[in-house]
Amino acid sequence: MVKNKWYVHPVIAVGVIINVFVMALAILWKGDQAQMWRLLVEDGIVEWMQFLCFAATSGLLAFLAVEQWQRTPKVNLQLLAFVGLSALVALAALEEVSWFQRILHIASPEYFLTHNRQSETNLHNLALGKGSLHKTILLKLIAIVGLTHNIILPLLARKRPGVQRFVESFGLYLPPLSASVIYIALVAVSHLVVDHPRKGELGEMFGAVHYMTTVFGAYFMGVGYGKPPVFEQPADARRVSTLFVMLMAFLLMTGWLLSAGAGAPQYLASHPITAPNTD
Repeated sequence: MVKNKWYVHPVIAVGVIINVFVMALAILWKGDQAQMWRLLVEDGIVEWMQFLCFAATSGLLAFLAVEQWQRTPKVNLQLLAFVGLSALVALAALEEVSWFQRILHIASPEYFLTHNRQSETNLHNLALGKGSLHKTILLKLIAIVGLTHNIILPLLARKRPGVQRFVESFGLYLPPLSASVIYIALVAVSHLVVDHPRKGELGEMFGAVHYMTTVFGAYFMGVGYGKPPVFEQPADARRVSTLFVMLMAFLLMTGWLLSAGAGAPQYLASHPITAPNTD
């Protein structure tokens, strides 16, 4: 287990740096509505970064499931956790881009035109009372799980090491507390400082980046993780960490390029810049 501070390990530090960079952009551009919509609009920079990180994290978890099976070819909690989380994160990735509906110009079926608050083919924007499934249930659930996993359990584990062992017995991990505090703080700042109907997208992106880096850090590098990681040899871990940092920078650049291509411009062309859509 790597016990160094999170900022000593580049895998965790790069996630914090990317999130702080995007938060700085939001603050810098908050007086420019055109730039803010470019940042936060459907298929904009932030949403594409969410998709790319969720998709990559799902792939990492699927790799871990295969690796776990090769090491121990039997069904256990660790394997079920990797498979289940990989499927869940893949669903989140596809939901973020409405299953590529807008990119492929696929019309929504009648059911979604009637019951989806954005008339899109996705589940999280299905109407639920006066709100949507996303706002009424999912956001509250994500907040509870996020605070418990990132703040409450790591704090308990500092005084009671058995808490970490208990969490890891289910195939899960605890992210570094320092990195988690920064993640939660950025989410809070984005809600307090940014005045935009889609400011919630920032917090979702912060979470996608945070979990991609901490999943890789824990399971692959052994950062704060009590079980043997994928890369146990220091030389291998160093090389892979460097590649991972390069990958994260590439994902940010790719999200930016995608937003400038077929994504954000098409959405803005058909939606006024003052659109009150907040889902």
